Amino acid sequence: MEMKDTSEPKPDPGYGNQGYPGADYPGYPPPQNPYGYQPAGYPPAGYQPTGYPPAGYQPAGYPPAGYQPAGYPPAGYQPAGYPPPGGQVPQGYPPGPYQGQPGQANFGAYGGPTAMPNQHGGPAAAWMPTPAPIPNCPPGLEYLSQIDQILVHQQVELLEALTGYETNNKYEIKNSLGQRVYFAAEENDCCTRNCCGPGRPFTMTIVDNTGREIMKLNRPCRCSSCCFPCCLQKLEVQAPPGTVVGYVKQNWHPCLPKFTIQDENEQGVLKIKGPCIPCSCCTDVNFEVKTMDESSVVGRITKQWTGYVKEAFTDADNFGIQFPMDLDVKVKAVLLGACFLIDFMFFEESEKKN
Repeated sequence: MEMKDTSEPKPDPGYGNQGYPGADYPGYPPPQNPYGYQPAGYPPAGYQPTGYPPAGYQPAGYPPAGYQPAGYPPAGYQPAGYPPPGGQVPQGYPPGPYQGQPGQANFGAYGGPTAMPNQHGGPAAAWMPTPAPIPNCPPGLEYLSQIDQILVHQQVELLEALTGYETNNKYEIKNSLGQRVYFAAEENDCCTRNCCGPGRPFTMTIVDNTGREIMKLNRPCRCSSCCFPCCLQKLEVQAPPGTVVGYVKQNWHPCLPKFTIQDENEQGVLKIKGPCIPCSCCTDVNFEVKTMDESSVVGRITKQWTGYVKEAFTDADNFGIQFPMDLDVKVKAVLLGACFLIDFMFFEESEKKN
């Protein structure tokens, strides 16, 4: 009988894979760890490193929910002086297009007609900064104390240019830097505009960058022909509305357009003298502002040539007004009114209509 050698060594359960007890195959770790063995250096389950913030930890100085940084305006904050909803936004951007009932101005949140942006979608002109109040100066005329030149630009109305239907005139009034000083809008009804033409009576309201009414011009229905010297043109200037500061009165002359600038007591202050034929044909037309004795020229109202296309197909005109810097602001306001009267008398009809 053959005897089996019982001295043959049996395989060790952990042989060939040191560090993993119970492994039957060299180098192969068991699929599970029935002994709960944890390799050296491996953190146990649920181990929290030293210094690690616990769950829900809030770092020191971190702002809590709803924290408002110092100096930051709260929700719904309204800057001081900001216009109410629906009001105008004058700072660098004018309000929406001038709208209103036929023949009436559109009065905005500040009581005056709303201003109008530049045409053709161009960038809006910046407003002139509001000056500090001046003693014994009508409110709103402080602007005129800082300038010696005014630019008056009439807005082009597409409806009027295409159909010939007369609309209310609107003007931008700027300083020599191109900053908008005032905005003027005619108030008239449809029948008067289209039946009476440039000789129509009108009321012109002038507002500043806040929509506040600064001036009001009243032109009654009068003649302008030298054949009727007893009923010539006259324009009343109020600043503020309701307070008369002067008049523009047409003087009789067989050939020349002549006017007198009067104060609130209808006393003559300056005179205006125009050319014999105030025709704008490829050149500017100058109306000289003179002293009462007409010995010296102190200023000028100029109808500027704007190009053949604009002159032929529209009645939108550009004017420049020059006067001494130290001239009384009330007289400057009356000269501005004289510019509008001259526009209606001599340049309102375009060559297309003629």
